[in-house]
Amino acid sequence: MNTASLKYSDRSCFIRFGLSAAVRQRGGWGNLKYGIKKANGYCDRILEMLGKKQKFSFFFLLPVSFCLFSAVFSKSSVAEDILAVPTLLSPPATEGKGDKQMCPPPVLERLIRHKVAAGETLESIASQYNLIPTTLIGINPSLRQGKAPVGAEILIPPYNGIRVEVPARKTWQDVAKTYRIRADVLYEANGCQKNPRVVFIPGVNWSPASLAGRNNRKLAHYPLPATTAIALGYGWQLNPRSNQVAFHSGIDLLAEVGTPVLAVDKGTVAFIGDRGDSGNLVVINHPGGRQTRYAHLATIDVSRGKQVSQGDVLGTVGTTGLPDIDKPHLHFELRYNSNLGWVAQDPQPYLQQVTVNR
Repeated sequence: MNTASLKYSDRSCFIRFGLSAAVRQRGGWGNLKYGIKKANGYCDRILEMLGKKQKFSFFFLLPVSFCLFSAVFSKSSVAEDILAVPTLLSPPATEGKGDKQMCPPPVLERLIRHKVAAGETLESIASQYNLIPTTLIGINPSLRQGKAPVGAEILIPPYNGIRVEVPARKTWQDVAKTYRIRADVLYEANGCQKNPRVVFIPGVNWSPASLAGRNNRKLAHYPLPATTAIALGYGWQLNPRSNQVAFHSGIDLLAEVGTPVLAVDKGTVAFIGDRGDSGNLVVINHPGGRQTRYAHLATIDVSRGKQVSQGDVLGTVGTTGLPDIDKPHLHFELRYNSNLGWVAQDPQPYLQQVTVNR
């Protein structure tokens, strides 16, 4: 028997047996396409296995193929065991390996150790790893006095975030909703675990204040006369100017130079003036332990200590300092107070339902 000639001239016989088995075992002609695909593949492999047995007749192979196809389509492992032989024509299996092989290891398994050297501070260590100090404090309870003892070993995560224990009778999906983080991001950051009891939440700043104790009231007004597009969002972003990933502590709202900048709520002006990369900056402290910041202003129209109401003009949009994007915009931040200082949070959820000044 010439196996090469069988492989190409008599393949239809194998296909017919494959189709009959597929129809019998899987229910109807709806699986016609599936049966053809399987029959072709198994036909090639059977012929390769039996290629050296020249004395076997073609008719001997027909019942063999029929039995193999019946076993395969009835979900038997017998055929797979028989056909599990290496061949040059069979690609390596790449399916069915599970989600975990598609995910990086959990962040909490990728912590590295850093031994504090003389002269180092929390700020300098955080800067060395492109982190913020509160991230180190949250991961290392020994640092919560605000100092890094020389010789101490501290844990360093790969990026900013907090470690959170999943409450009893809660899931990681509940944690994602509580901290307003995308579920898929939290899932992958924690190694695609099905039911983790401790998770790392990326992009969230640690604070000793409980989440329930924060002022979650929406802002009273929008910081510009009309809503506008967000050119650069809060959190880890690819900085368009440096082309590096960096933490962005606010949102950049597109607006023309000279557009009035408005107070989002009543409060007291805590700071005005030039602040390096932020350019001309206005900072307002609001009731309830909240603070807002307005950066890159062209002009400032309030003085320090002044009481402002929602909608009052604070200044105008400009390009002072070192903006992250080329287009004119208002850099707007929302922060809440803790014993670690004013900690940034994402302003966008608090602006979504704000009534725009008319």
